[in-house]
Amino acid sequence: MLLSLSEARQLVIDTLVRNNVSALNAASVATALVAAEAAGQGGHGLRRVEAYSKQARAGKADGQVTPTFSRPAPGVLAIDAAFGFAYPALDIAVAELPDITRSQGIALASIRRSHHAGVMGLTVERFAEQGLVAIMVANAPVAMAPWGGLRPMYGTNPLAFATPVPGSDPIVVDLALSKVARGKIMAAKQKGTDIPEGWALDREGNPTTDANDALAGTMVPAGDAKGAALALMVEILSAGLTGAHFSHEATSLFDDKGAPPALGHMIIAIDPKATAPGFNPLERIAYLASEIASDPAVRLPGRRGQTARAMAAQNGIEIEDDVIALINTL
Repeated sequence: MLLSLSEARQLVIDTLVRNNVSALNAASVATALVAAEAAGQGGHGLRRVEAYSKQARAGKADGQVTPTFSRPAPGVLAIDAAFGFAYPALDIAVAELPDITRSQGIALASIRRSHHAGVMGLTVERFAEQGLVAIMVANAPVAMAPWGGLRPMYGTNPLAFATPVPGSDPIVVDLALSKVARGKIMAAKQKGTDIPEGWALDREGNPTTDANDALAGTMVPAGDAKGAALALMVEILSAGLTGAHFSHEATSLFDDKGAPPALGHMIIAIDPKATAPGFNPLERIAYLASEIASDPAVRLPGRRGQTARAMAAQNGIEIEDDVIALINTL
């Protein structure tokens, strides 16, 4: 079904409100899910509405809560998502952290007792649009084993980065530390299709193309041992330093069983005007971006999603019939 962005957003809002989510929180969540869908990231888009709705009904995610924040140190914005959805907490970070960053050059937001962080590239891009460089990390429910092991200890643990580029759209890097995001495997399960070989291992550590076996087993880390080491780094930054659950302590984001996942995120924002007095770092970044893009075979990170979102704003987004049918049952 072809929907305009506003129609898709209203569909998500109405569905969430029917399922024990406040109108304010529903609007925040809907904006994020529709933006993900528009960017071509369907695994973080409207396919999440079913799980979000069921979790809100069951109380696994508190759809009524309002996140709170404090300033325990001059450069730290500590946000408590209070077992609610991540997006209202991320909205606070986007609203409050830039002024703190500009006042002292660098600052961070720590977010605890949170939920699915969604397409983090969209979050860091919001900082870049305000003239700041931003890095974000988040943990996720357990999905990857340390390199050489079988016991899952890490989530797919994504990281994202964005920088302004004068005269152009921001550069945006967004990647999971597994070979693919786990949402793609969940989408394959919902569609009843196989996954490509090399994405995941079953419970015994054998390669699998079966989405169900993959979800019961472990994801393959991007870059093998290097990716697993980076996943540990993200685990420490996003959970160890924020007071959130570690990945192996968190419950699933895909069902309504158990306690809240209580995940963590960290955002570090940097004011490029403060990093090199008498020098304009953004001019150099623009030069570098121009040099890279001068190769016709190269596309700067973030451009695909930005182009897709621009097209979606004009033409709408095509939502698969099974997703629409499922949402209409909620």
